[in-house]
Amino acid sequence: MVINEELLAARKKVAQKRPNFVRQESWRYDRLAEKWRKPKGKDNKMRKQFSGMPAIVKVGYRGPRAARGLHPSGYRDNVIHNLAELSNLDPKYDAARIGHTVGKKKRIEIVSKAVELGIKVLNPGKLIPKMQEEKEKKTE
Repeated sequence: MVINEELLAARKKVAQKRPNFVRQESWRYDRLAEKWRKPKGKDNKMRKQFSGMPAIVKVGYRGPRAARGLHPSGYRDNVIHNLAELSNLDPKYDAARIGHTVGKKKRIEIVSKAVELGIKVLNPGKLIPKMQEEKEKKTE
């Protein structure tokens, strides 16, 4: 189920017009990755935005404000570390992402509480199928 489809579509439309930002002279030297680095240097042609040089990152290329921070599913992405943080979320708009420092015991508690509250968990791992198996065993 995807929510905020119009916001995601607007973000995608802006992203299609956005150029691929490349590191200066990455096309010239194999040792330089294409990953973006800000051009620095007194006489740098890319920094000075000479014609024929690739575009540099500027604030004007940003996506729509309302669509920033949205997960591709359309939910707002929230990092959760405990049950108290989980209870602050709205299941209609927010999804939970469990922090990587959370251990297995607390992770199981968070996932079970999220299923109870109807909150989508973006990184449950293999815990959701286990929860369903446990419920089936209890009902039998």
